[in-house]
Amino acid sequence: MKIAVLPGDGIGPEVTRQAVMVLEALDLPGLTLFDGDVGGIAYKRHGHPLPEETLTMAREADAVLFGAVGDPDCDGLERHLRPEQAILGLRKELDLFANLRPAKVFAGMEHLSPLKPEIARTLDMMIVRELTGDVYFGDKGERKAADGSREGWDMMSYCETEVSRIAQVAFSTARAGNGELCSVDKANVLETSQVWRDTVIAAAAAQPDITLSHMYVDNAAMQIISNPSQFSVILTANLFGDILSDLASAAVGSIGLLPSASMGDRSTDHGLFGLYEPIHGSAPDIAGQGKANPMATILSAAMMLRHSFGREAEAARIENAVESALADGIRGGDLGGTHGCEEIGAAVLKRL
Repeated sequence: MKIAVLPGDGIGPEVTRQAVMVLEALDLPGLTLFDGDVGGIAYKRHGHPLPEETLTMAREADAVLFGAVGDPDCDGLERHLRPEQAILGLRKELDLFANLRPAKVFAGMEHLSPLKPEIARTLDMMIVRELTGDVYFGDKGERKAADGSREGWDMMSYCETEVSRIAQVAFSTARAGNGELCSVDKANVLETSQVWRDTVIAAAAAQPDITLSHMYVDNAAMQIISNPSQFSVILTANLFGDILSDLASAAVGSIGLLPSASMGDRSTDHGLFGLYEPIHGSAPDIAGQGKANPMATILSAAMMLRHSFGREAEAARIENAVESALADGIRGGDLGGTHGCEEIGAAVLKRL
């Protein structure tokens, strides 16, 4: 079980350290951890946010545990040298085309959500987002409009192969739950979305145990806020997934509790290779102060055990320990509490 640990910048090393301690406490046979530099710290040490040795380490691992990148000292660098290019580079070089973002309101945390408590407590969904296509990776540029003004343009496109492979990830994710999958698009306006919908329908024909529904993205945004209980697994494109996953995160009430996984189709001896990270950033304003909440990173480690190593029992143990700590009032500043990073990590370890 080879894991590349890339703590990164800001609070990344603090929260990653707590997740590593949780993994080590499980005493998993064959667990081997490798540390590497990524982001701003990598630029300062090696002259690039994603050094070749770090990329090689990630390629040779079974999974990557990622902290966060972002350093104000690097804001003036050329775009290709900025810390954020590290995560984009890893996604591209490792072909991590599937992003899994769970959004769940833990019991007792309903008051943190902007939703009414009776609605917030029903929010428990997984968003499966295609990660390497769509308008973000299409051709783009700037030209002159007919009236001589500046005009920006971006190309949105998906081919059937891209849609089919992310659909397979969504089918598997839905099958592990209640078998219900909602595919979100904008097929009433966009040809790209029509190809998306047609391809998902065709792929679902071979998945008789999956109950497939479709929803336009604008309606899906409204439904996540007004009636989130109807969703179990949402499948959607890169642009729509970016927006909807952040919307669902806001509905939870704190990004300090939300993990994520970025996966490809490369198999390892245990499962599928993946990169696991909290959805929060490097938070340089509190870096080194011990104030960060490591729960999202700890929960990312649980996702890693489940999806890349097939260790469901251990993943559930970690999740239960986090939920138990929350229920006992162990909360960081993002949750209105006063517990620090190491205190929270120790509390989870104790309950583990």
